Amino acid sequence: MSGTIAAIAAGGATGAVARHYMNSAITLLVKVPFPVAILSVNILGCFVMGMLVAAFGAFWSPPQALRAFLTVGFLGGFTTFSAFSLDTMTLWSRGDPVGAIVYVFASMGLSIAAVFAGSALIWKFVS
Repeated sequence: MSGTIAAIAAGGATGAVARHYMNSAITLLVKVPFPVAILSVNILGCFVMGMLVAAFGAFWSPPQALRAFLTVGFLGGFTTFSAFSLDTMTLWSRGDPVGAIVYVFASMGLSIAAVFAGSALIWKFVS
């Protein structure tokens, strides 16, 4: 197994565990029938992705294996659109199509906005 593949595997495992703990903590704190936990995980992960990509372009050139660990591995394991899809289906199946639609648009819009915000934050301090 190459160093990059091993880094992705290690990052993916670490990210998945981090997602589990964050999901569990938010679910305990926020008692609503809306999938706030995975929505929060996806937004945070996209924000961090934006920060990393901007940092890579602006001032940080880590080895390829570390880049892969952080982006493909950790953030790939941390954020999850399979859970997002399941949550959407669950809301719809429970008879809450409006909640399902709101969840889809909030997840997509806020996650994309978070990538821009994370990137802008890094560029603000670099330029």
